[in-house]
Amino acid sequence: MTQTARRHPSAGTDGDPAPVPDGPPTAPIESTALPVAPAPVVWRRLRRASRDHGPLLFGVVALFALATAAALVAPWMLGMIVDAVREGASPGRVDVMALVIVAALLVNAALLLGAVAQSIRFGEGLLAELREEFVRSVLRLPLGTVERAGTGDLVSRTGRDINSLSMMVRQSLPVIATGLATVLVILVAQAFLHPALLLAWAPSALIIWFTTRWYARRAPDGYLAEMGTYSQLTQGVSDTVEGAHTLEALGRQEWQDLRTDADVHRSYLAERYTLWLRSVWYPPLEFSYLFASATTFLVAGVLYHQGELSLGQIATAVFLTVQMSKPLDHMIDQVDNVMVGFTALRRLLGIQLTDEGTRPGAEPEPCEPGTVEIHGVRFGYTPGTEVLHGVDLDLRPGERLAVVGPSGAGKSTLGKLLAGVYPPGAGTIRIGGVDLRTLSPEERRERVILLSQESHVFRGTLAENLALALDESDTDRERLWRALEAVGADTWVRSLPDGLDTRVGSGQEPLDPARVQQLALARVVLANPQVLVLDEATSMIDPRSARSLESSLAGVLEDRTVVAIAHRLYTAHDADRVAVVDGGGITDLGTHEELLTRGGSYARLWQTWHGGN
Repeated sequence: MTQTARRHPSAGTDGDPAPVPDGPPTAPIESTALPVAPAPVVWRRLRRASRDHGPLLFGVVALFALATAAALVAPWMLGMIVDAVREGASPGRVDVMALVIVAALLVNAALLLGAVAQSIRFGEGLLAELREEFVRSVLRLPLGTVERAGTGDLVSRTGRDINSLSMMVRQSLPVIATGLATVLVILVAQAFLHPALLLAWAPSALIIWFTTRWYARRAPDGYLAEMGTYSQLTQGVSDTVEGAHTLEALGRQEWQDLRTDADVHRSYLAERYTLWLRSVWYPPLEFSYLFASATTFLVAGVLYHQGELSLGQIATAVFLTVQMSKPLDHMIDQVDNVMVGFTALRRLLGIQLTDEGTRPGAEPEPCEPGTVEIHGVRFGYTPGTEVLHGVDLDLRPGERLAVVGPSGAGKSTLGKLLAGVYPPGAGTIRIGGVDLRTLSPEERRERVILLSQESHVFRGTLAENLALALDESDTDRERLWRALEAVGADTWVRSLPDGLDTRVGSGQEPLDPARVQQLALARVVLANPQVLVLDEATSMIDPRSARSLESSLAGVLEDRTVVAIAHRLYTAHDADRVAVVDGGGITDLGTHEELLTRGGSYARLWQTWHGGN
């Protein structure tokens, strides 16, 4: 049965039973650019964690094993008490045995306390490592990959998947370690009583093995599909919030409601399938625990009849079986959380597998830093639909180029390709004689930086915000002040109560858009790239401030190549050359005066803009 055959829970007549799922949801889900790591990658990471934390992990298991051994004293002594009473032992001897039980329980409690404390240390340390690895991997993601993936998948992995992993590390692993140690010690104790007692667990072990194997073969795909629907649902809600005014203006609220309902329904079907797996799996497990007690009575009774066991040893065997049922139940019950956590870890480690587009290339041609060569570049966001068609452009070191044209012509796309956000579908882009596709993201950022109008202020001090563009060991404040002076921001920063130590960001000192953009430009000055791409970077600032800021920035970057995607045409007036982009290609190229003389589309744009200013 396919997903299309399943119905919405509200469909059908009252009392009509819902169809039983026979596989994970197969309804189409929007593909994500963020990969999922294969299981061997996760196992390798877990093996590395066990090596890195080997002594601590061994200590946890050893403490749990000792605690379990101490807990076995109680059933063992109870069996001895039974035999002692039947033999007519004195009350004092029975009292001593009872005191031994109390002492053993106290030792068990102390050992458990130490084991839990050590397991928490192990779990929190491992979780911290995995979180830091994930954050580092996310920060290394190419901007193009983030844009293609959308916010939904990344937010879902950052939130829900991290929480699932936390539950596995903090709760499931200690419980499984406890249960495993308990089961092994109790099995050894039963074998010590009589090896034949282990046969009593054989039917239950077969039930547990086959049902758990049935579940384990289906659950990973089910949970992977379930988490995928969470990503899509998160993306849909985010799009709805961000585009609420547009939806309202176009009267598309009902359409968006239906789309959200479809996302919720897909998530419901995915969760329903994994719930069905658990509903099938749990009843046989519960039966196996009870059945083990009955078979232990049966085997122990046969051994008693043959004179192999005493009545007290039968009681001990049954007590041990009952005592093993609880940790075994808890341990197997955590398998479900482990499945969820393992799948979450696959998604988190998948970020590290993202293809950054770096590949070996030919030896760089001798070329002066800041040279830009764009030859035969074609690009489309979706297959079969090109945005740019065979763009050719060469820039000299230190040249300032303004890119103008109507909305949707491909200006911003060209800027993103030049900054290495996306690789071209065809053709080459070289900066300083090196193909951008052969460089790592770090090397690309040393050569070219894209600055858009969407700048961000991080929660922290102004100094910390500026230092993002520097090496971690570089704390030269004079350098920060020089960068602020270069963009005309030093005056207002000095006027703040704590200067560079003023805390900004959410809930802190508010900054207007112009000042936020000035900080972004100061970071560019500190980063010191060969080529700077400005994608309407000053459109959030009033025209007078923007022109002053761009003039100041141009002076600082005098020896660097600047490509300014113009929102206001005075940017083109100040540029060395102007490129007119229309219909996915460069239709005209020249200086401001040359283009006005030709009387083409640029002249018409200039006359229209200049006449209204």
